[in-house]
Amino acid sequence: MSISADHDIDDDDDERLGKLPVPDHVQDAIRTLIRWAGDDPTREGLIDTPKRVARAWKEYCQGYGEDPAVHLARQFEEVGGYHELVLLKDIPFQSHCEHHMAPIVGKASIAYLPRDKVVGISKLARVLNAYSRRLQIQERLTSEVAQCIWDALKPHGVAVVIEAQHGCMTGRGVRTPGVGMITSRLLGVFLEDNRSRKEVLSLMGY
Repeated sequence: MSISADHDIDDDDDERLGKLPVPDHVQDAIRTLIRWAGDDPTREGLIDTPKRVARAWKEYCQGYGEDPAVHLARQFEEVGGYHELVLLKDIPFQSHCEHHMAPIVGKASIAYLPRDKVVGISKLARVLNAYSRRLQIQERLTSEVAQCIWDALKPHGVAVVIEAQHGCMTGRGVRTPGVGMITSRLLGVFLEDNRSRKEVLSLMGY
């Protein structure tokens, strides 16, 4: 049997980022990029763009100032004897590729088989968000999320599957919109036991 749930991501808007001072050298770097791309950073529509871009990237990369494991610190042992699969499906996320700084947009399914403790399901989404808000490659993101849950909860097994589209493929280079990439990381029983692996991947829709 399984428990599944819709995503529960309730990030608050960080007003501090909207008022964050942007150093001159950061704004100058963005103006340089605008000029190199072929536009004029002094024209009306671009005057405030350097500040906006800088603050946006601070928001995109908030994960660097966050320890994802903190979200798994509060654990619950009173689960009424429940020791079956816990699964959170289709969690939306956005990241940026470290090679071209282009968007990575996708969804993740995260499952674990508890040993004696569980966490609030929204915490799984928070772990994903903390890692995705860094410059990433999808393979590493998948592995980091799985390893964090494995280390913190010490469950019987962890399974993470991520499906995403990459702006570095859809908007440049080969320009192939609609192409998705799937990565998975299985630990513990989901790696070692074929039946458990098939069950969790089937419930995730793979």
